[in-house]
Amino acid sequence: MRSATLAAAILLSIGAARADEVAPAVLHDLAPTGTLRAAINLGNPVLARRGADGAAEGVSVDLARALGEKLGVPVALATYDGAGSVSGTAGANAWDVCFLATDPKRAEGIAFTAPYVTIAGSYLVPVGSALKDIASVDRPGIRVAVGRGSAYDLYLSRALRHATLVRAPTSAAAVALFADETLEVAAGVEQPLAAYAADHPEVRLLPGHFMAIEQAMGLPAGRPAGAAYLARFVAEMKTAGFVARALRAHGQDAALARP
Repeated sequence: MRSATLAAAILLSIGAARADEVAPAVLHDLAPTGTLRAAINLGNPVLARRGADGAAEGVSVDLARALGEKLGVPVALATYDGAGSVSGTAGANAWDVCFLATDPKRAEGIAFTAPYVTIAGSYLVPVGSALKDIASVDRPGIRVAVGRGSAYDLYLSRALRHATLVRAPTSAAAVALFADETLEVAAGVEQPLAAYAADHPEVRLLPGHFMAIEQAMGLPAGRPAGAAYLARFVAEMKTAGFVARALRAHGQDAALARP
């Protein structure tokens, strides 16, 4: 089922209202061109990925479509390979809403809602690695592959004191860099790292998590009417069960949805 149809079906199943009476100031902030332009980060497959037909699909895509339904405007998806490319264009009038992990640095230019999903940041290491736990990673001589501008790049840039970050263009490329350059660690979202480990017996996940990654919707800072409306929208979608159902519909763990 294509994402537009799926989002409509989930809205119908939970009884969520569609077209609100939307104030002009809200439309000015969220769809200034008359179309809701949604930035979709394909670097996190828990939230969005390309389907068999090449179109973007996932919970963030469904949320974008549901927001367009409620605003009564068409939706245009702008896809990006990594989160850094999304946050880096916050002031470039390239999109109206985004789906990113919250971070203090990003919040300088993006107004975030409360999170709708929480995922874990984990470490991947060679199966024979002497590293046994999360704390053991931060030591001299340990190189950690990470996607440039990702939530874990931003967090680990502040948190690590001794290990060295080695940045790849995207999170997916970070895993390839880890393997190709025989680095000591790769950092990323737990689910895709676990899937990689399941297919590659030469690596394993370290137990535990180095961070909780709170995924939220956002819009460029300085759009207060839109920010207030978006906050209410996310709260409604969580309360109504839309987020959990969308996760499940795309093969993800519904327990990742925030209450």
